[in-house]
Amino acid sequence: QVQLVESGGGLVQAGGSLSLSCAASGNILSMNVMGWYRQAPGKQRELVATITNGGSKNHADSVKGRFTISRDNAKNMVYLQMNSLKPEDTAVYYCNARVVTDLLRPLEVWGQGTLVTVSS
Repeated sequence: QVQLVESGGGLVQAGGSLSLSCAASGNILSMNVMGWYRQAPGKQRELVATITNGGSKNHADSVKGRFTISRDNAKNMVYLQMNSLKPEDTAVYYCNARVVTDLLRPLEVWGQGTLVTVSS
């Protein structure tokens, strides 16, 4: 079993900042790509940012220059620093990880989501 638990969501005014964290636990041999996705009401889930275990990052155009993804491989954690937040950033944010378990089984795992609300 592998679990992802997000934390750090909440309500913030436009222009403000929030930091999300995601902790992975379970029978993990290795963690490959980790990322953040979001889903706004009535919309499809979309990519926010990803980061490889080597540190290569990819950010969606809509968040470039405002959001930064990072990870701590030793702690099996991934973070999302969100600055200059806009009302359109309001969504449930999901942590995602592609892992290999100790039984050499590849898995894609999702967290339960954390709500970010940006007021205008």
